[in-house]
Amino acid sequence: MTNINKTDSVDQDFIALVQMLDKDLAIRDGDVHEFYNQFNQIDLIKHALVLYENGMPVACGAIKQIMQDTMEIKRMFTKPGCRGKGYASAILKELELWASSLQFQRMRLETGKNQPEAIALYLKNNFYPIENYEQYMGIDSSVCFEKIIMKKD
Repeated sequence: MTNINKTDSVDQDFIALVQMLDKDLAIRDGDVHEFYNQFNQIDLIKHALVLYENGMPVACGAIKQIMQDTMEIKRMFTKPGCRGKGYASAILKELELWASSLQFQRMRLETGKNQPEAIALYLKNNFYPIENYEQYMGIDSSVCFEKIIMKKD
């Protein structure tokens, strides 16, 4: 049985999953990990999700406001032994619904070229590639995506 809990960045299960994510990214990103790490602090995240499988935290994701009408997806992670079960897509769907309920029109995200599973996930969930935004401009190892979730009136 799975369930998804809404929480924030002080949730201990969310923190533990993010620590696993950071270890994985340190290996994948190598020398540029410290550059990315500066944009991945969780202390100000107010909107986080933790997905539980049989009471155990196995996946997470979060959103944070980056523009008046835009939320950025942050800290997406599924434990390696729990991948391939649709948990990341479930997290994305819940984040989208949450952002929409807060009246945001758009979601953006950045991932790395060394994360082909993440790229496939976002494409499968109807995110489309965009030019790298703000802090990721000119960073060759970054890939940015966007999805419109609510039309402006």
